[in-house]
Amino acid sequence: MNSKVITSRFVVVTLLILGAAFMRLIPHLPNFTPVAAIALFGGAYMSRKLYAFLIPFAALLISDIFLGFHNYMFAVYLSFAITVGIGILISKKVNIISVLGGAIASALLFFILTNFAVWMFTPQYTKDFSGLVSCYTMALPFFNNGIMGDLVYSSALFGAFYLVSLRFPSLAKI
Repeated sequence: MNSKVITSRFVVVTLLILGAAFMRLIPHLPNFTPVAAIALFGGAYMSRKLYAFLIPFAALLISDIFLGFHNYMFAVYLSFAITVGIGILISKKVNIISVLGGAIASALLFFILTNFAVWMFTPQYTKDFSGLVSCYTMALPFFNNGIMGDLVYSSALFGAFYLVSLRFPSLAKI
Protein backbone atom coordinates (compact mmCIF):
# COMPACT_ATOMS: atom_id res chain seq x y z
CA MET A 1 0.00 0.00 0.00
CA ASN A 2 1.28 3.42 -0.80
CA SER A 3 0.90 6.60 1.24
CA LYS A 4 -2.14 7.68 -0.79
CA VAL A 5 -3.98 4.63 0.51
CA ILE A 6 -2.81 4.80 4.12
CA THR A 7 -4.46 8.00 5.21
CA SER A 8 -5.71 8.90 8.65
CA ARG A 9 -9.24 8.16 7.38
CA PHE A 10 -8.17 4.69 6.22
CA VAL A 11 -6.58 3.97 9.61
CA VAL A 12 -9.62 5.14 11.61
CA VAL A 13 -12.09 3.23 9.43
CA THR A 14 -9.93 0.08 9.58
CA LEU A 15 -9.56 0.30 13.36
CA LEU A 16 -13.31 0.71 13.79
CA ILE A 17 -13.90 -2.35 11.58
CA LEU A 18 -11.35 -4.45 13.46
CA GLY A 19 -12.77 -3.33 16.81
CA ALA A 20 -16.26 -4.30 15.71
CA ALA A 21 -15.00 -7.65 14.40
CA PHE A 22 -13.53 -8.33 17.83
CA MET A 23 -17.05 -7.95 19.25
CA ARG A 24 -17.99 -11.20 17.46
CA LEU A 25 -15.71 -13.05 19.87
CA ILE A 26 -17.54 -11.79 22.96
CA PRO A 27 -20.58 -13.86 24.04
CA HIS A 28 -23.75 -12.51 22.45
CA LEU A 29 -27.28 -13.46 21.45
CA PRO A 30 -27.46 -15.62 18.30
CA ASN A 31 -27.05 -13.38 15.20
CA PHE A 32 -26.66 -10.22 17.31
CA THR A 33 -23.31 -9.40 15.71
CA PRO A 34 -21.53 -6.50 14.03
CA VAL A 35 -20.86 -8.38 10.79
CA ALA A 36 -23.36 -6.63 8.51
CA ALA A 37 -22.52 -3.29 10.10
CA ILE A 38 -18.85 -3.88 9.30
CA ALA A 39 -19.68 -4.59 5.65
CA LEU A 40 -22.03 -1.61 5.38
CA PHE A 41 -19.55 0.72 7.08
CA GLY A 42 -16.62 -0.51 5.00
CA GLY A 43 -18.59 0.04 1.81
CA ALA A 44 -19.59 3.53 2.87
CA TYR A 45 -16.25 4.81 4.16
CA MET A 46 -13.41 2.96 2.45
CA SER A 47 -12.22 5.29 -0.30
CA ARG A 48 -10.89 2.49 -2.48
CA LYS A 49 -13.68 0.05 -3.19
CA LEU A 50 -11.27 -2.90 -3.34
CA TYR A 51 -10.45 -2.20 0.31
CA ALA A 52 -14.16 -1.78 1.05
CA PHE A 53 -14.38 -5.51 0.38
CA LEU A 54 -10.93 -6.67 1.54
CA ILE A 55 -10.78 -5.06 5.00
CA PRO A 56 -14.23 -6.19 6.23
CA PHE A 57 -13.78 -9.65 4.72
CA ALA A 58 -10.35 -10.03 6.29
CA ALA A 59 -11.84 -9.05 9.66
CA LEU A 60 -14.64 -11.60 9.19
CA LEU A 61 -12.28 -14.33 8.10
CA ILE A 62 -9.99 -13.77 11.06
CA SER A 63 -12.90 -13.89 13.50
CA ASP A 64 -14.30 -16.98 11.72
CA ILE A 65 -10.98 -18.74 12.28
CA PHE A 66 -11.64 -18.43 16.02
CA LEU A 67 -15.40 -19.09 15.82
CA GLY A 68 -15.32 -21.91 13.30
CA PHE A 69 -16.65 -22.47 9.81
CA HIS A 70 -19.86 -24.15 8.66
CA ASN A 71 -21.39 -25.48 5.47
CA TYR A 72 -23.27 -22.27 4.64
CA MET A 73 -20.38 -19.82 4.77
CA PHE A 74 -20.82 -19.07 1.06
CA ALA A 75 -24.30 -17.62 1.75
CA VAL A 76 -22.98 -15.59 4.69
CA TYR A 77 -20.10 -14.14 2.70
CA LEU A 78 -22.30 -13.51 -0.36
CA SER A 79 -24.78 -11.57 1.77
CA PHE A 80 -21.98 -9.45 3.18
CA ALA A 81 -20.48 -8.82 -0.25
CA ILE A 82 -23.87 -7.46 -1.30
CA THR A 83 -24.01 -5.45 1.94
CA VAL A 84 -20.66 -3.84 1.05
CA GLY A 85 -22.34 -2.89 -2.22
CA ILE A 86 -25.21 -1.32 -0.29
CA GLY A 87 -22.61 0.61 1.73
CA ILE A 88 -21.02 1.84 -1.50
CA LEU A 89 -24.44 3.02 -2.67
CA ILE A 90 -25.09 4.98 0.53
CA SER A 91 -21.56 6.42 0.56
CA LYS A 92 -22.73 9.30 -1.60
CA LYS A 93 -25.19 10.39 1.07
CA VAL A 94 -24.51 8.98 4.53
CA ASN A 95 -27.23 10.05 6.94
CA ILE A 96 -29.49 8.47 9.54
CA ILE A 97 -32.07 7.36 6.99
CA SER A 98 -29.55 5.77 4.59
CA VAL A 99 -27.70 3.99 7.40
CA LEU A 100 -30.88 2.64 9.00
CA GLY A 101 -32.23 1.64 5.57
CA GLY A 102 -28.94 -0.07 4.73
CA ALA A 103 -28.92 -1.92 8.06
CA ILE A 104 -32.49 -3.13 7.59
CA ALA A 105 -31.83 -4.14 3.97
CA SER A 106 -28.72 -6.06 4.97
CA ALA A 107 -30.58 -7.89 7.77
CA LEU A 108 -33.31 -8.92 5.34
CA LEU A 109 -30.76 -9.97 2.75
CA PHE A 110 -28.82 -12.06 5.28
CA PHE A 111 -32.02 -13.71 6.52
CA ILE A 112 -33.22 -14.56 3.01
CA LEU A 113 -29.90 -15.84 1.62
CA THR A 114 -28.63 -17.81 4.60
CA ASN A 115 -31.92 -19.49 5.37
CA PHE A 116 -32.42 -20.34 1.71
CA ALA A 117 -29.02 -22.06 1.83
CA VAL A 118 -30.04 -23.95 4.97
CA TRP A 119 -33.26 -25.07 3.26
CA MET A 120 -31.41 -26.11 0.08
CA PHE A 121 -28.57 -28.03 1.66
CA THR A 122 -29.94 -29.72 4.77
CA PRO A 123 -32.15 -32.77 4.94
CA GLN A 124 -34.06 -31.17 7.82
CA TYR A 125 -36.56 -29.47 5.48
CA THR A 126 -38.56 -30.90 2.60
CA LYS A 127 -37.52 -29.51 -0.77
CA ASP A 128 -40.84 -27.89 -1.54
CA PHE A 129 -42.59 -24.63 -0.74
CA SER A 130 -43.82 -25.97 2.59
CA GLY A 131 -40.25 -26.85 3.62
CA LEU A 132 -39.01 -23.42 2.59
CA VAL A 133 -41.75 -21.70 4.61
CA SER A 134 -40.95 -23.93 7.57
CA CYS A 135 -37.25 -23.05 7.33
CA TYR A 136 -37.94 -19.31 7.30
CA THR A 137 -40.48 -19.65 10.11
CA MET A 138 -38.02 -21.51 12.34
CA ALA A 139 -35.43 -18.80 11.67
CA LEU A 140 -37.62 -15.85 12.71
CA PRO A 141 -36.23 -15.60 16.28
CA PHE A 142 -32.73 -15.26 14.80
CA PHE A 143 -33.99 -12.54 12.43
CA ASN A 144 -35.15 -10.46 15.40
CA ASN A 145 -31.66 -10.63 16.90
CA GLY A 146 -30.03 -10.03 13.53
CA ILE A 147 -31.95 -6.89 12.71
CA MET A 148 -31.39 -5.50 16.21
CA GLY A 149 -27.67 -6.28 15.99
CA ASP A 150 -27.41 -4.64 12.57
CA LEU A 151 -29.20 -1.52 13.80
CA VAL A 152 -27.19 -1.26 17.03
CA TYR A 153 -23.78 -1.90 15.49
CA SER A 154 -24.43 0.22 12.39
CA SER A 155 -25.50 3.09 14.64
CA ALA A 156 -22.37 2.59 16.76
CA LEU A 157 -19.92 2.42 13.84
CA PHE A 158 -21.39 5.25 11.78
CA GLY A 159 -22.01 7.31 14.92
CA ALA A 160 -18.45 6.81 16.19
CA PHE A 161 -17.01 7.84 12.83
CA TYR A 162 -19.25 10.89 12.74
CA LEU A 163 -18.18 11.96 16.23
CA VAL A 164 -14.49 11.42 15.49
CA SER A 165 -14.81 13.34 12.21
CA LEU A 166 -16.34 16.28 14.12
CA ARG A 167 -13.16 16.42 16.19
CA PHE A 168 -10.92 15.78 13.15
CA PRO A 169 -12.69 17.27 10.10
CA SER A 170 -10.03 15.99 7.70
CA LEU A 171 -11.42 12.47 8.23
CA ALA A 172 -14.72 13.44 6.66
CA LYS A 173 -13.05 14.27 3.36
CA ILE A 174 -12.22 11.50 0.92
